[in-house]
Amino acid sequence: MPDSPVTNCEQALIQLKNFGYAFDEAGILRKIDPATGEPGTEQFSYNVSDDGNENEKHYQNLANQIPEIVYALLEKNGLSRTYIPLHKDPQRSSFIYSQPAKLSQSKKLLVLIHGSGLVKAGQWARSLIINNSLDHGSQLPYVRQAQKLGYDLLITNTNDCSRFYNGKENIIEGVETPLKHTKYVWKNIVLPSKPESVAIVAHSYGGCLTLDLVEHFLDFFKESVFAIAFTDSVMGSPQSKYRDYLCNVTCDWVASNTPLDTPISQSKNSIRRVSAGHTKHEWTSYSAIDSIFKFIEEKYEQRTNKK
Repeated sequence: MPDSPVTNCEQALIQLKNFGYAFDEAGILRKIDPATGEPGTEQFSYNVSDDGNENEKHYQNLANQIPEIVYALLEKNGLSRTYIPLHKDPQRSSFIYSQPAKLSQSKKLLVLIHGSGLVKAGQWARSLIINNSLDHGSQLPYVRQAQKLGYDLLITNTNDCSRFYNGKENIIEGVETPLKHTKYVWKNIVLPSKPESVAIVAHSYGGCLTLDLVEHFLDFFKESVFAIAFTDSVMGSPQSKYRDYLCNVTCDWVASNTPLDTPISQSKNSIRRVSAGHTKHEWTSYSAIDSIFKFIEEKYEQRTNKK
């Protein structure tokens, strides 16, 4: 029988191995022990040369393998890929992840929106995946906790806006920017699925994307979105037409040197801010996860008690 084709994830793992690294069973990136060919005890080291440019090139080449590995882990955890825009050539399309594969009348739906830059679906922070572990920097802990609590899931992929073909990078029309991506997903995936109750967790620039959704789909948000958890989000002041709603359902866990959930000073008529329990921006989603799910569940209980 012919060998099975190598998957993108397997190719990424091979590339990692070529760089001298592999993830151990705990999801920590380790240097491969030459004696065993298995992950050893040493973790990732940025400095591989006296040349700073060479170090950065090495880091980026290694980091480029992370998306496919995380995609495979999302699929291993039961999520399915949907290509967008719908009904287009998958090779020239972006995609999102969801569970179930086709969302339909979810009793509880959790939407995860990452930040800007080079992160893709399933990631909060590449640097944490590389320097700490998959659980620290990926959305997998959120996936597992949401599944445990009975949520359907939708994971956005807002930075995946182009494909290389015909010798050049081409934008994916319809989802060519993070703003257009989130609006497309909301209009074509979320709204038609008619979810009963929706919660959102959004990191960094994901906060700006969420506010854009609120502005464009305000009636739906007021009716169905019962909790919005931001982690050190980038956003302006909410507009007066939806300020009261937003302040009622939203909390932002921000980088701070104070203990988790300590209230942080805020201006009048603004979204509640509390400490994420960590001083670094990229750590906030990982650090605040227990508090965030407690907040979401409390908001859901309030919603069900109103009915």
